[in-house]
This record gives sequence, structure tokens and C-alpha cells, in this order.
Amino acid sequence: MVTLPGHSSLGDADDRTLAGRASDGDIRAFEILMRRHEPLLSAYAARLLGSYADTDDVVQEAFISAWQQLPTMENFGAVRRWLIQIVTRKSIDRLRARKDHDDIEKHDVVSPTETPEDVAAATSLDDALSRALSSLPEEQRRTWVLREIGGYGYDEIAEQLDLPVSTVRGLLARSRRTLIREMEAWR
Repeated sequence: MVTLPGHSSLGDADDRTLAGRASDGDIRAFEILMRRHEPLLSAYAARLLGSYADTDDVVQEAFISAWQQLPTMENFGAVRRWLIQIVTRKSIDRLRARKDHDDIEKHDVVSPTETPEDVAAATSLDDALSRALSSLPEEQRRTWVLREIGGYGYDEIAEQLDLPVSTVRGLLARSRRTLIREMEAWR
């Protein structure tokens, strides 16, 4: 690694500096960001997805999106949070695609105990939950997904999203109230 006199190496730079340089097209700065955050993002995606099968693909897709969106990023100091948001969206997309694929497979082989009404009710319930989740504000949705799908504890969510635990509790409470209200017809 080449170091200019009086300057630390690029690898020692903080996320804000690296993101700023990467947004100007510095591929080396972006590579350092990727290496720095890949372990966390992989662990996070694996937790959301429930397995390691799609983790690498989701993280790779997130980095591609990040590279494309970097020029529009407003707060270079919040790189980790921003990357987690992208991985969250990519993971949810993957879960939905997996669910849709599973639904296709389930409908190919009709279970003798499932009636068409059961299948229709389950599909409607899933659709209603997806709509309710998409109506939540971003931070509420992320905390809910981490807690309910990812199985994270309050402290882990707070650490992942760089929020106080009290804020995580509040976001979860509000998301749950909204989902209960939105899903009332399904109780």
C-alpha cells in the first residue's frame, strides 16, 4: 500500500473518507469499505435469511447497489447503517422470492389435507402481512424484521442499527401496534 508523505494509508481511513472517495469513483476506497463491512453484512444477511445459502448473493447484490447509489448518498458518516439498510432490502426481496418459489412448488403438489380455501386464506394472510410491513416507516420495519424474522435480541438490534436500546424498544412497540391494527381482520 503506497502512502503519501504526511498521510496515513487508505486502509486506515475512516468510513466517511472512504465513502467520499468511493462516491468520486475511487474503486480502491470502495474495496476497502467492502472488506471492512463484509463480515458484519454476511452475518446479518445469514441471520435474516435463516441460512447461509443465499448470503453471498445478497451481500454481493447489496455491494453492487451501494456502488451504484454512492453518488447520491447524503451522509458519508453513516456508511454502516446505509449498507445494513441495503442488505435488509435485498434479504427481504430474497425471502419474498423464496416464498414465491415455495408457493409455486407447494401448488404443484396438492396436499390431501389442504383445501383450496386453506391455500387461498394462507396466501391472503401473507399478502396482507407484506402490505402491512411495507406501510411501516423504514426504521420500524427494520427493527421488526430483525426481531421477528432474524431472531435478534434488543441489544443486538441496537448494535446493528446503531440506536439506543430504548429507541429499539419504542420502534418495536410502534411497529407491533401498527401491525396488530392492520392485521385485525386476520385475528
